[in-house]
Amino acid sequence: MPELTPRDSAAPDPAAEFDLVQPFLLESSGIRGDLVRLGAVAEHIVTRHAYPGPLAGLLVEMLTLTAMLSSMMKYDGVFSLQTSGDGPVRLMVSDMTSKGHLRGYAGFDAERLAAAEANAGVAELLGQGHLAYTVDQGPDMERYQGIVALRGATLADCLQHYFLQSEQIQTGLMVVSGNSGGSWRAAGLILQRLPEEPAGRAAAAAPDDDAWRRAMVLQASCTEAELLDPGLPVDTLLYRLFHQEGVRVFRRRPLAARCRCARARLEATLRSLPRAEIEDLRVDGEVVVTCEYCNRRYRFDDAALARIYASEPTP
Repeated sequence: MPELTPRDSAAPDPAAEFDLVQPFLLESSGIRGDLVRLGAVAEHIVTRHAYPGPLAGLLVEMLTLTAMLSSMMKYDGVFSLQTSGDGPVRLMVSDMTSKGHLRGYAGFDAERLAAAEANAGVAELLGQGHLAYTVDQGPDMERYQGIVALRGATLADCLQHYFLQSEQIQTGLMVVSGNSGGSWRAAGLILQRLPEEPAGRAAAAAPDDDAWRRAMVLQASCTEAELLDPGLPVDTLLYRLFHQEGVRVFRRRPLAARCRCARARLEATLRSLPRAEIEDLRVDGEVVVTCEYCNRRYRFDDAALARIYASEPTP
């Protein structure tokens, strides 16, 4: 858990500066933060579908927010973020496991989206609706969920309002995305003001209002180009922004694009449905199920369906 110094910010391999979460702490105030960068992970997820540019950029930002928010929480399971609205983009979903595996997809009306302006924002793309996050730690644990209306110029604005009004946690969020050379990159920077610890417990001093305002000014000084620059190491950027506050970094978390779909799960789902309904889904003698996340197709012919309904295990 080193404190950054100018000597720590030597230039590493640029590829190592993306697809990660870098947690950090401002020691002078006890404000915690995360810096997230997505490169190949975001590109892999959005190119599984033919998403138009504005929607691809929005989904990449959604993935970045998912990585940031899930990394600020302690859980063992799946953290998911979902929008639902009456705009051209009717649904977006992204989730991340506690192992750092990300996935996401979007449902949209192609005609309405094509009619939207190229620079359309959240209000135009998503319309009226809500944004929800869920922490699912399995059937033996209660699910935790938060919901906020889609009110704000960006997804980050919506979530920032939620944390302030519902969780009463002061939060500063920055999320940017860009397509350079045909490849998507995204980055996010989050700061949170830790609540005061109960009396008698050893902890860093709770940040005062001046410290919080100073942290917000420093965060706002970070540019989109800096966040997305593959030649600017994460440690260098954090030192550049917060060295006067004494920034201490913790172990980085690698991120990976990985879907959790599996043939065995689909077989269990098919087995739970009446055989007659499944027969109606046949196309050219097969039932084809496509995963909405990774776009992988699973095919079930006569032999496979007979085995499923006979409750025989897959060989």
